[in-house]
Amino acid sequence: MAQTLPSIVSGEGGLSRYLEEIRRFPMLQPQEEYMLAKRYQEHEDTGAAHKLVTSHLRLVAKIAMGYRGYGLPIGEVISEGNVGLMQAVKKFEPERGFRLATYAMWWIKASIQEYILRSWSLVKMGTTANQKRLFFNLRRVKGKIQALDDGDLRPEQVNEIATRLNVSEEEVISMNRRLSGDASLNAPIRAGEGESGEWQDWLVDDQETQEDMLIEQDELENRRSMLTEALDVLNDRERRIFEARRLSDDPITLEELSSEFDISRERVRQIEVRAFEKVQDAVKSAAKRQAQRVIDAHPA
Repeated sequence: MAQTLPSIVSGEGGLSRYLEEIRRFPMLQPQEEYMLAKRYQEHEDTGAAHKLVTSHLRLVAKIAMGYRGYGLPIGEVISEGNVGLMQAVKKFEPERGFRLATYAMWWIKASIQEYILRSWSLVKMGTTANQKRLFFNLRRVKGKIQALDDGDLRPEQVNEIATRLNVSEEEVISMNRRLSGDASLNAPIRAGEGESGEWQDWLVDDQETQEDMLIEQDELENRRSMLTEALDVLNDRERRIFEARRLSDDPITLEELSSEFDISRERVRQIEVRAFEKVQDAVKSAAKRQAQRVIDAHPA
């Protein structure tokens, strides 16, 4: 993957030229994508990897545009997404039967989100799982409940957001104030009698250590791998319903799936429950096999 990718010059004009340039790379047919992935997997063919990457640059740009609201240069966001795409190509296993775009989407989003969190690290937007969930979903949920005004949320809005995201109301209030953008890091603040300074002086850096972050990343990759493997136990209909109901940020309603498959809503619900049970059993079995491999590799 030593060949260079199109570069993004800062400014809207540079972004427009970049988007125009990446549109020139052809989309791949499934069989062509499979053969290129096999060539890279078996022979480390960098030319094949380059074709896989360039054919998906538009996917990266599309995903990156969804993160324009964080006040960071969109060119840098796209570049970080491209890093995630290259990692996905390196780890892609074409024999699993799904397209590269489906697999790469997770890597692209993870790379972009890690970059955003690093960039916002001064004000500590996300160190815990709850804070990360809030950081990347608060604006979307506020839009859904039409809480579009600047400033503090109303109590009922705070309660609804906390319920939807499974976090505390205090975390919602704190994150909303941090993301409101109306507090300067250099704004003067009084912490008590005789104590004053700038707001940034009172920020506490409770960032995870590099070791903790690597452990968390490895654990996340392991869970994703087990989930991907577990999905293979489902047939096409079960997988479609399970992914639409359990893995989507915006789950499809039973009514919509009922119409799609021409079955009753209750039948869709039954399939969803059964699919969940099958995936759960498959993940548990995979975890047991993994634990046994660890035991076998490190006998007492």
